[in-house]
Amino acid sequence: MTRVDTTRSAAPVAGQPASAPQTSEASPLPRRRRWSARSRRDAWIFLAFALPNLVLIAIFTYRPLIANIQYSTLDWTLGADFATAVGLQNYITFFTSSDAPQVLGVTAIFTVFTVGGAMILGMLIALALNQRLPGRTFVRSTIFAPYVLSGVGVGLVWLFIFDPVYGALSWILRGIGVASPQWINDPNLALVMVIIVYVWKNLGYCAVVYLAGLQSIPRDVLEAASLDGAGPVRRFLKVSLPLLSPTTFFLLITSLLSSLQAFDILRIMTPTGQGTNTLMFEAYLQAFGAYNRAGYSAAISVVLFALLLIMTVLQMRFVEWKVHYA
Repeated sequence: MTRVDTTRSAAPVAGQPASAPQTSEASPLPRRRRWSARSRRDAWIFLAFALPNLVLIAIFTYRPLIANIQYSTLDWTLGADFATAVGLQNYITFFTSSDAPQVLGVTAIFTVFTVGGAMILGMLIALALNQRLPGRTFVRSTIFAPYVLSGVGVGLVWLFIFDPVYGALSWILRGIGVASPQWINDPNLALVMVIIVYVWKNLGYCAVVYLAGLQSIPRDVLEAASLDGAGPVRRFLKVSLPLLSPTTFFLLITSLLSSLQAFDILRIMTPTGQGTNTLMFEAYLQAFGAYNRAGYSAAISVVLFALLLIMTVLQMRFVEWKVHYA
């Protein structure tokens, strides 16, 4: 008699689905270690490089910012041993004073004309320097040189030029029989004077950055537009200018922040703020001028900080939508 092996499964009958093979219970996968030796090493390297910078930023940036906000709530005369907490009274005093519209208006005019003038003229100079002209390397260095010069030195030189009695400009005007304007004594002309100087100083920065942007535009794109019949003006407006939008966005943010914080040229050319009282300069005059109102000056500084923060966020939120990244 033949012994039958009952441990084998019977062969499937035709027309019936085959039963799934029996498998043993799956063993659980080993847990992955969250912190390996390499991860710990990378974390320590990151802390070694980042921690000193974070400490310096916290000490020299955020700590003074928090302290300034605290000072803005005090009625404190600079140098006094005691201060009185007044809450938001310094802010109320600033916004309800007759000087607030003038200070905010001067700040807006100075910022718009310095940023717009430097960017527009810088774009035109960059277009000229992008051509193959003899001596263009020397011209680039000459254009960029004022940007790296000291603002105090620039202010002193231009103060001599604009001096209505002994200045170089007044000497030229007298030579052609024209009286020199009172640049320093007239508040309106004083604002025009510092705008001209500030645009001249920052013109090279915008020109060099725009020139770098122009040289990064692919040549085949411009050649394709030229073959399609586009002239120089149309190629610039339809091709080059949209491709320069990242450069324009970068210059707009950096130039705007720089203009709102301008101080050295204003201090040298108009020491008492004759019509050039921007928010930054007004904060200085209130604290270190004839008033010594440290708490009130701190409140103006906080207003300037809030304005810078709002304008930066708005630019990052809305203006960047029109930026075309390659």
